[in-house]
Amino acid sequence: MTEPANSRPRLIIPRLGSLYAALHESAETLLRVAAGALLATHGYGKILDPFGMTSMVEHLGFYPGVFWSPLLAVTEFFGGILIAIGLFTRPAAFAAMIVLAVTAHFHGIVRSEGLAGAEKSILWMLVMLFFVIRGANRHSVDAKLGRQF
Repeated sequence: MTEPANSRPRLIIPRLGSLYAALHESAETLLRVAAGALLATHGYGKILDPFGMTSMVEHLGFYPGVFWSPLLAVTEFFGGILIAIGLFTRPAAFAAMIVLAVTAHFHGIVRSEGLAGAEKSILWMLVMLFFVIRGANRHSVDAKLGRQF
C-alpha cells in the first residue's frame, strides 16, 4: 500500500504544526542569508588581496594561480553576497559548493586532517547543495525579478 506524496508524519505535539509552517520559509531565508554573509565575510580578506592565494591554489594543482586565486576571491566574496540577497542563487551556490569541495579535499587529504579537518567544509558544501537544488524562496531578489536559474 502506498501513501500519498503529500502525507507527512503526524506530529507528537500537533499544536506545533502551525508554528513549524509559519517559520518554514523564514528559517530557510535565515539559513541562506547567514550562509551567504559568512561566505562573503570569509572571502573579504581574499578580495582585498586577490592574488594572495596564488601559491596555495598552485600547491593544490590549480595552474595558473594568478587566474584561480582571484576567481576564488570573487566566488567567496561576491558569490556570498549574491547568495545572501538571493540573486542568481543557484549558480552562486554551485560555484561556492565547488570551492568548498576543494577545501574539504585540501583539509581532509592534502593536509592529512581527515574528517576532523574536512567536516566544516563538507557541512557548508551540503548547505550550498541545498540552495543549488532549492534556489531562493520568495524572500529574495530572484523572486522579486520573477526569474530563477
